[in-house]
Amino acid sequence: MSSDVKITRTGPPPMDPNKSYVNPGEEDQMEIYGHRRSIFKCVISGVFLVATAGFLGLVFYWRRDWMLQCTHSRCSLSKATRVLLKDQYLQWSVNKVRTVTREGQSVDPDLSSSFESVESLTHVPHISLDPKANLTKTSSRNTMEKPEAIIRNFVNKKIKYIWNAELKSFERLKGLEEGVSCAYFYEAEGVSADERARRIVLYGANYIEVHVTPILKIFIQQIFSPFYVFQVFSCALWYADVYYYYASTIVLITSVSIVVAIYQIRKMERKLKNTIHGRDTVTVKQGTHADDFSEMSSDSLVPGDILEIPRHGCIMTCDAVLIAGNCIVNESMLTGESVPVTKTPVPKPNPGSAEETFSMSHHSRHILYCGTRVIQTRFYKGQRVKAVVLRTGFMTAKGELVRSIMFPKPMNFKFTQDAYLFVGALAAIAFMGFIYVIVIMVGDEEEPGDIVLRTLDLITIAVPPALPAALTIGTVFAQSRLKKTGIYCINPATIPVCGSTNVVCFDKTGTLTEDGLDIWGVVPAEEGRFQDVVHEANTLPEDNLLISMATCHSLTRIEGDISGDPLDVKMFEATTWELEEPGEEETNKYESLAPTIVRPSRPDIVNAANLPPELAPLEVGIVRQFTFTSALQRMSVIVRILGHDNFQLYAKGSPEKIESLSKPETVPKNFHNVLMQYTEQGYRVLALAWRPLPKLNYVKIQRVAREEVECDLSFLGLLVMENKLKPESASTIKVLQEANVRPVMITGDNMLTALSVARECGMIQPGQNVILATASPPSGAELNPRLEWVVAEETSERIEELKVRELGDVNLVMEQANKFHIAVTGKTWAVAKQLYPEILPKLAVRGTVFARMSPNQKAQLVEVLQEIGYYVVMCGDGANDCGALKMAHAGIALTEAEASVASPFTSKEQNIRCTPTLIREGKAALTTTFGIFKFMACISLTQFVTVLILYWIGNNLTDFGFLYIDMIPVTTLAVTFSYTRAYQSLTKDKVTVSLFTAQPLMSLVFQMILMTGIQTFFFFYVKTMPWFVSFVDNPDDEYASHMNATITLISCYQYVTLAVVFHKGAPFRRSMFTNWFFLINVIAVTIINVWLTIYPPQFLTDLMELADLPDMLFRIIIVCVAAVNFLASLFLETFILDGLVREKVRTVARKWCCKSKQYRYMHIEDEIVASSHWPPVNTATSDLARVLRQESAIATDDTGIVTSSSK
Repeated sequence: MSSDVKITRTGPPPMDPNKSYVNPGEEDQMEIYGHRRSIFKCVISGVFLVATAGFLGLVFYWRRDWMLQCTHSRCSLSKATRVLLKDQYLQWSVNKVRTVTREGQSVDPDLSSSFESVESLTHVPHISLDPKANLTKTSSRNTMEKPEAIIRNFVNKKIKYIWNAELKSFERLKGLEEGVSCAYFYEAEGVSADERARRIVLYGANYIEVHVTPILKIFIQQIFSPFYVFQVFSCALWYADVYYYYASTIVLITSVSIVVAIYQIRKMERKLKNTIHGRDTVTVKQGTHADDFSEMSSDSLVPGDILEIPRHGCIMTCDAVLIAGNCIVNESMLTGESVPVTKTPVPKPNPGSAEETFSMSHHSRHILYCGTRVIQTRFYKGQRVKAVVLRTGFMTAKGELVRSIMFPKPMNFKFTQDAYLFVGALAAIAFMGFIYVIVIMVGDEEEPGDIVLRTLDLITIAVPPALPAALTIGTVFAQSRLKKTGIYCINPATIPVCGSTNVVCFDKTGTLTEDGLDIWGVVPAEEGRFQDVVHEANTLPEDNLLISMATCHSLTRIEGDISGDPLDVKMFEATTWELEEPGEEETNKYESLAPTIVRPSRPDIVNAANLPPELAPLEVGIVRQFTFTSALQRMSVIVRILGHDNFQLYAKGSPEKIESLSKPETVPKNFHNVLMQYTEQGYRVLALAWRPLPKLNYVKIQRVAREEVECDLSFLGLLVMENKLKPESASTIKVLQEANVRPVMITGDNMLTALSVARECGMIQPGQNVILATASPPSGAELNPRLEWVVAEETSERIEELKVRELGDVNLVMEQANKFHIAVTGKTWAVAKQLYPEILPKLAVRGTVFARMSPNQKAQLVEVLQEIGYYVVMCGDGANDCGALKMAHAGIALTEAEASVASPFTSKEQNIRCTPTLIREGKAALTTTFGIFKFMACISLTQFVTVLILYWIGNNLTDFGFLYIDMIPVTTLAVTFSYTRAYQSLTKDKVTVSLFTAQPLMSLVFQMILMTGIQTFFFFYVKTMPWFVSFVDNPDDEYASHMNATITLISCYQYVTLAVVFHKGAPFRRSMFTNWFFLINVIAVTIINVWLTIYPPQFLTDLMELADLPDMLFRIIIVCVAAVNFLASLFLETFILDGLVREKVRTVARKWCCKSKQYRYMHIEDEIVASSHWPPVNTATSDLARVLRQESAIATDDTGIVTSSSK
């Protein structure tokens, strides 16, 4: 691979050892520079501020980093009073360094250096590593306890950074999420009043504050933005030039625009503020006694507080880890998935065992996240349900989501970049006109004041001040159309970006396939052999297999209905058993209160507490749950059967994981072959296992680690579920493929199931090869896993017959199909990312199915796709896809909510049919934006040419001439131009995203040559008329003349011509004849122009100061030439630039003047096609069962990092 296409980096850019950073190695990594005020620089800047009449202050308002560098000097971070930060998107920000004592008193920054030797506060948890020291007045382990300790900090994007005097750097303030053991939370005793006050100084109030900006402040922000500053400058200039009516109209329109902008900003801020749950009253431990709980405001919560979760539920106002009791939580606020989730206490280590380090990702099933709703709690014998506060305010999970809305990732779109460059080009043209006017007017010995007015006026004409507003019109209409189809957008700027989409990533379950699963059958295993499939689970004997299905879940009853994971609901309903929440009467049956009781649905069930075991009905109490985690790929429960002395453990999870935890003699020898039969046919398969726990009593059961009991299991069988493809999936995938939009599947499910679904929905076409990239554990002297490549042959036969073919056969098929797909598992991705990063771009270019991918890995794949040049849309159900939804150029969450904080788009229709609709509207919006830009640019240049011609004779457009042109042809046509709907179907044609390519540049250049030629023709032609009277300059600036009338009238037709010519229809937008508003507008403006030309009313000619053209034939000639101009422009644009010779013109232009660089993924694709030796397919015969089994031996942590390999 050539050096220009190697992509070996994901995440933040590499760090320079000579620079300082905050958040090093993280997504929000930023360079940081320290500054102190310089009196000398302040004086110099003040002089220039006066010299520029305050304009320098305006520049400083726009660029705070320039102001900092002009008034401050660089210094070390330890002495800085201001810090300058630069993020990976090249955005600069300036923040003030504040210095306070632990009690919150401000300290003079110049005196803070005396405290430089004081230990930092930033060691997690920033308070004390001794949980019992929080109630004491001093702590030898915590330097914050020193009375002279100070806090140097700054706040950037709502996150506080604290000075670490030891490391000489600022570090992000953290709570209890890092650097503590799980045992820490059980030893915590709460926070005293004095310590709480000090921690509030450090952490701030526990409140996610979203301000609604005052109207006056928004007005000042709007009026001082570059766009409105230019408007103010233009209006002041027009007033000085006696264009009172025109200037007043623009002031009125600008005022209305500002009012609308203020209303929209306030509306969005209020909407965001209303979605943020405010303050609440919470019950917190505030004393040394175990029952010293009292109520207080949630604003006063700090990390380390022990919080009681009320029985009736609540909305969490902080992130907290559960230490007692269970909670049923709805996390739809964070994930978009409204399925209740059971939260259990964080594991409590046994005395003498190694301490387990707490991790937010690994222990997520024990964390109550801010913003989530606790539906109900479960407790034991009246005990409190307690949690320890981890994070508060904007540090919480909800705070991060709110921050992502308040400070979104900048959209680095090619068209936007080119638009700024093109405006610069217009400014350069205006500068040339500036020189032209000066030369002419100085030669005519004009007054200096008139020269200044005319030259500055020319700038306002060449650079259209209304351009930013005009460019947003198409997006607004597209957003409105999307809403009508059930697609809601919270970031309209992403709509045009969707028009460039060439890859769409789909989650599988709930996105491509139905969200719910149907139980297809159960395959029991007895004595190491699989038995016949049982399709009716309730006919199974009442033994361990049936009990495992009835108990191994996290279901609960909410308002009488069984709620929980849809898979668990289906499994439990298939048993036809009953589920009951416990009452006090059940306490004595299980030594303590059991969270859930299940039993067969029988009419004769009675209270059997006093019956002997042999007569007692079957009734099972679920004593403890080990919840499902993606990293472990399993869940388990400890139960006790009524009348039995021992506890039992039942486990459920991925077949490969359960097999590895089961005793070999209990696993059927044909396990992998049978498993692959079902997964190849698209079934979702789980395995069930069991073991007795004879030596554990109730107390030990509550303390035992899951790793100690989730081993030496007895394999019970397979649970086979049918996950049907949604009826819209296959047809939508076909539409995308026909439009050259590449579909990719990213799922956490089994690889063979994913391949089956990919073939069923058409992602992989019949006859196309699938090469499975797998990671093999190290062997021999090798220390790292290896990458292997095997071919999965499509077949309708049994899955074990899928063999690796010989290399020669593989090459032959590849040449015939000229296409092969790569399938990758999460472990292979982790190995490649960590050990073989140079292979990631090739995996991204040819990868179609990515299975067993963790949420982090999904986001990593999207990022790699973006880095090699793809425009990526991610479509998921909003559960495990949040990271990828945020990372993509555009994310579509399939959720019933009208808006989702996880993605800019939300579809109320629960299928992927929304993706072609979004791409179509994106292409239409981008085409509209492109057309509007060219229209506005040519309008300005046409008017620029008109004014230059009139300046030649000392003339100019009149006040009402400007007003008519800008209000009637330009404004109305720009608005109705954008109303055209998207094309009916999605086509493979690509939308141009760059202005600086052959076709757009040639279009602009040739159209302007034609417009200039027509006006130049009339400039000379009108002079040949016998009735022509030359314009005579006059002190009253009366511009009425034959030349003025002729040039003004012909230019009015040209504005209409440009609107029609740049109104592109198929293949991205519908025909202009379907846009009745635009069509009527064009006809109306044309009629008005003809009326003004042929038979103008006297009051209108007087108002516009148009001289009477006495020759009717000349007037008809103007109309006829305007018609010829229209036809010539239309022919040029439609039949030449966009027609028969389009490809030839573009090829020649690219060769000689506008070479366009290919995207990196194109280079990678060309390299793959040219290479007959990649991928290096293994020639040894091996079935896929062995390959996937080998890969499962590679160990990774919850973030996807390869940790070890076990044979």
